[in-house]
Amino acid sequence: MKSESEIKDLVKQKYGSIADQSKSQNASSCCGATACCDNDIVNLMADEYTSMKGYNPDADLGLGCGLPTAFAKIKNGDTVIDLGSGAGNDCFVARAIAGEEGKVIGIDFTEKMIEKARQNAEKLNFNNVEFRQGDIESMPVTSNKADVIVSNCVLNLVPNKHKVFSEIFRVLKPGAHFSISDIVLEGALPGNWKEVAELYAGCISGAIQKADYLAIIEEAGFTNISIQKEKEIILPEDMLGNYFSQEEIAIYKADNSRIKSITVYAEKPSKDERNCCEPGNGCC
Repeated sequence: MKSESEIKDLVKQKYGSIADQSKSQNASSCCGATACCDNDIVNLMADEYTSMKGYNPDADLGLGCGLPTAFAKIKNGDTVIDLGSGAGNDCFVARAIAGEEGKVIGIDFTEKMIEKARQNAEKLNFNNVEFRQGDIESMPVTSNKADVIVSNCVLNLVPNKHKVFSEIFRVLKPGAHFSISDIVLEGALPGNWKEVAELYAGCISGAIQKADYLAIIEEAGFTNISIQKEKEIILPEDMLGNYFSQEEIAIYKADNSRIKSITVYAEKPSKDERNCCEPGNGCC
């Protein structure tokens, strides 16, 4: 089992390589920068952004698993934060909705992604979109800052999901909300999947059970939790064959396990009634 730091190094290395590729290059392989699948297999998870206002093809690397900004109930003038902002795709869509009076902040811990996103923002002459390099387990953002938080297929890559949702709670304003697209499981994946680097960086092996994912959100203090969209991800057998024996593949299929993309909505209560003391005093 890899340590949290090893997992983060793996993801950073993987997505640093992907930052140098186009969407078409990433789509030709279900694992992005590593050619682990036949070239005729398109991206298995990404939804289509092209019809959305604010879409910029230079910022779309085809790495998502949903359309969180389409469900995020962003209003004109909102401050929006995108976790794992990549080349800026969801940030630019969010800006189109939040308008000139809004503010959009993208956070990513891969230096090359930040560089690419900033270049895209400069080309578009956006002065109310900024990109900050940082770990979303400890966001470089003050408390009670955001009206809306979005994220697209990123939290499954983070080892400590409890900490991320705690940070989301901290950064959202009272009464604010998030809309997050992510990969979850129903049923058990084979244990050795977590040792396959490409599958982890491709968002599959880092996923957790859907029920556990929703429980973490509730434990963090969020209310009005709902699933806005859900779809099953079907893994082609030729992809599985690159990593597993036919016997292992047969066991996986017989187990009736499911890999799903979900878009989850939840709200931070207007009043924090968790009966904990002020942050910084060691008990919250």
